[in-house]
Amino acid sequence: MKILKTRRGAIVAVLMASALAITGCTSGGTSGGGDAGAAQAKRPYVRAVNGDPMIGGLNSQLTNGTYPILFSAQIFDSLIRQSAEGKLTAGLATSWKVSDDGLTLTLEIRKGVKWHDGKPFTAEDVKFNFDEIVPLQAYGAELAKRIGSVEITGKNTVVVHLSQPYGPLLAAVSAQFMLPKHLYVGTNYVTNKANENPIGTGPMMFDTYTPGAEITLKKNPNYWGGKVKVDRAIFPVMADPNSRATALFAGEIDEATLDQSQQARVSTDKNTELLSTGSVQYYERLTFNAKSTYLEDAGVRRALFSALDRHEFVKTALAGIGTPANGFFPKSLDWANNPDVNFDKDFPFDADAINKTLDEAGFPRGSDGTRFTLKVLYINTLTDVAAIVQMAQSMLQKFGIKTQLIGVGGAVYSQKLYKEHNFDLAIVRADIGPDPSLGLSPWFVCNKTNAISANPSGICDPEIDAAAAVALATTDQKKRAAAFKTMQARAENLMYFAPIAWTNVGLNTISTSTWTGRTKSLPMTDRLPWLTMTPTK
Repeated sequence: MKILKTRRGAIVAVLMASALAITGCTSGGTSGGGDAGAAQAKRPYVRAVNGDPMIGGLNSQLTNGTYPILFSAQIFDSLIRQSAEGKLTAGLATSWKVSDDGLTLTLEIRKGVKWHDGKPFTAEDVKFNFDEIVPLQAYGAELAKRIGSVEITGKNTVVVHLSQPYGPLLAAVSAQFMLPKHLYVGTNYVTNKANENPIGTGPMMFDTYTPGAEITLKKNPNYWGGKVKVDRAIFPVMADPNSRATALFAGEIDEATLDQSQQARVSTDKNTELLSTGSVQYYERLTFNAKSTYLEDAGVRRALFSALDRHEFVKTALAGIGTPANGFFPKSLDWANNPDVNFDKDFPFDADAINKTLDEAGFPRGSDGTRFTLKVLYINTLTDVAAIVQMAQSMLQKFGIKTQLIGVGGAVYSQKLYKEHNFDLAIVRADIGPDPSLGLSPWFVCNKTNAISANPSGICDPEIDAAAAVALATTDQKKRAAAFKTMQARAENLMYFAPIAWTNVGLNTISTSTWTGRTKSLPMTDRLPWLTMTPTK
């Protein structure tokens, strides 16, 4: 048997040989070109991952994180799809209608869809998910509180009755992946073994898992959405960023997350490309601990924000990949953005004014020139964030503010930030979510319960909370926009949370020499274009 001659490395060569062996492909009586063609057709798509995905699980309905979302988007389907640009299209529901009063959502369920195990997908599955699973999902919990009842009114019709209107209703529904009732009903949903061997309706099916090494998916031959062109996908664990970069530039893998420091080479390499779409907008954000002795005064927080050069962060720390944030919402949310909030105008770099504010707040320089020391918390595996933190340390030092940099893992970060409030400044990369009420408002509103993924600043402001509540309680976009603008105006005065930059650093880099069609924009975030990707010859 002749193996396709390509710089794919040992990983792919072995897996390709296995795939050919399984299909019974032999060299007897056929030409080498025929074998090469067969190998080409069976080439797996190889996307490196930074850590073992199974540690957090593959089911994003029951756990948060990058990898649960990544694998759920390939294996499962949602009723309504939302693109990275915010457009809604049909998924497992062929149509939907929200009543004029915002209290009823009627869904027509797609006919003829089967789960990966061959069982039919039905309206019963949809009702079960709304009743049992949606309350457990990050973006579904608030929706579930407003669901009065769910009824099946026809073989393929499901009606969701709400107790009150819910602004991000359709966005929240689009974030829910449907799970099979026949595998979850009557079980402990979180410990169910189906979470480790997921069964969905999506274009790819779970295949194998090797702890600490890789996960493989295989195509769904009966996918309702069309013919899947990729037979197999391999997700090898490659924790070292330099190893990922070397493998990608060599054409040994097809996709990986690269450090921003590698993007200068990517921009000049005709065989690699940084993706610019496919996921919701990423951003670098800063949070102040307003309970800190040094940061209780909004004037001090505003002065420190002015001292941090967002333009320089983008230019240097992010290697030019992104744009400095000039407000709380990105341009993609123009409908909700407050044009009167202008960071460049309202937080200019004025060294004299910054020093004066700090002096008048009761923090004069000591004999060594130091005013005080701040703890800066960040996740040390996010190299873009680490670079920003290093630059912030230098910027603040100029004003007599020392910093203690605390780089930790994700779990420790969450504990220190949300539960212990053991920080002064926290910097992290995140995404804006499917709707402002779901992905941005939680960082502004009061968080008395110390919930994870919500405002850890200690600020509880009635005006902000009231505005966020208005946006949450109506589906009228004009009313929601007005409420968001009020929220942003007040938040600018208080300055306890703010985006630093909008960036694509969180997106993957791909090899354009091995597959075509990967850059195609899809109607569903985080899904790969399995129906259009084809291997190069």
